[in-house]
Amino acid sequence: MPGPGLFGAGLLRHGGGRVILSSILQAIGLFLVTNIDDVIVLSLFFARGAGQRGTTARILAGQYLGFAGILGAAVLVSLGAREFLPPEVIPYFGLIPLGLGLWVAWNAWRGGDDDDDDDDAKVEGKNVAVWTVAGVTFANGGDNIGVYVPVFLSVGPGAVVAYCIVFLVLVAVLVGLAKFVATRRPIAEMLERWEHILFPIVLIGLGVFILISGGAFGL
Repeated sequence: MPGPGLFGAGLLRHGGGRVILSSILQAIGLFLVTNIDDVIVLSLFFARGAGQRGTTARILAGQYLGFAGILGAAVLVSLGAREFLPPEVIPYFGLIPLGLGLWVAWNAWRGGDDDDDDDDAKVEGKNVAVWTVAGVTFANGGDNIGVYVPVFLSVGPGAVVAYCIVFLVLVAVLVGLAKFVATRRPIAEMLERWEHILFPIVLIGLGVFILISGGAFGL
C-alpha cells in the first residue's frame, strides 16, 4: 500500500492535470471567440494572393508576428498590473471584457457595423507581404489585449503559459481555416453572421465570471 507521501503526490499530479486540461479548454474557447473574425480578413488576403508563390508562408508568418505582438502586450500589461496593483483590485479588471461585450452588443443591435465593408477596407490596397499581414492582424486584434489581460490576471502563471502555448498553436489552425474559407464563401458568411452574436455574449459572460470569482463588489 503506498505511503501518504506517494498518495498525496499522485493526487497533486491528478489535480494538476485537471487544471492544465481546464486551462487548455478555456484557452481554446477564448481564442476562438476573440479571433474568429480574423478568418474573414485572412481569407481576403488568401484571395488577394491567389496564384502567387509563397502566399501561405507569408500570411502565416505575418499572422504569427501580429498575434505575438498582441500576446506580448497582454502579458506585459498583466505582469505590470499584478506587480503594482493590490490583489483586491485585480477582479475589477473583469469590467473590461464586460464593457467591451456590452459595447459590441449595442453596436450589433443598432446595426451600425457593416463588416463586409470593414473587412474589405482592411486589405484594400494592401500587398500580401509579411509586415502587411502582421500590421493588419495587430490592428484588427488590438481589442483582444483588453480581453486577455483580465483573464491572465485571474489565473496563475502556469495557466498563462498554457494559454500562450495553446494560442500560438491555434494561430496555424486559424490560418489553415482561412485558406479553406477563402474558396468557400458561404462558410465565411456563416462565420461572420454568428460571430456578431457569439462574441458579445462570451465577453459579457467572461467579465461577469471574473467579477464574481474574484469577489468584486462583495459578490
